[in-house]
Amino acid sequence: MLARFTSIFLVLALASFTFAQKKNQQPAEKAVRGIVTDAAGAPVPGAVVQLKNMKTLEVRSFIAKEQGDYFFHGLATDVDYELKAQFDGKASAPKVLSSFDSHAEAMMNLQLKP
Repeated sequence: MLARFTSIFLVLALASFTFAQKKNQQPAEKAVRGIVTDAAGAPVPGAVVQLKNMKTLEVRSFIAKEQGDYFFHGLATDVDYELKAQFDGKASAPKVLSSFDSHAEAMMNLQLKP
């Protein structure tokens, strides 16, 4: 009887330890989305949004949709990324998505400067 109780206790202890470890793990990937606007705050469809991996210097591009929205997914959690937008000779200030940002999905709006 004591051996059976000990076995059950050991299984429950291991299960709770495993659950606690999984709960504290960061997601394997993250994403970023936002809206590109002009100086007046109107959405800019067709703006080119560039996402630069600051570790490898790889650049990914996205053309903003009808409402000026963009989306990048599958981003590494241990890398900083630089975001900027361009359209018709105008550009936004670069913004950094930090590796310290633990959100699974970040929201970063970009505004074009005249």
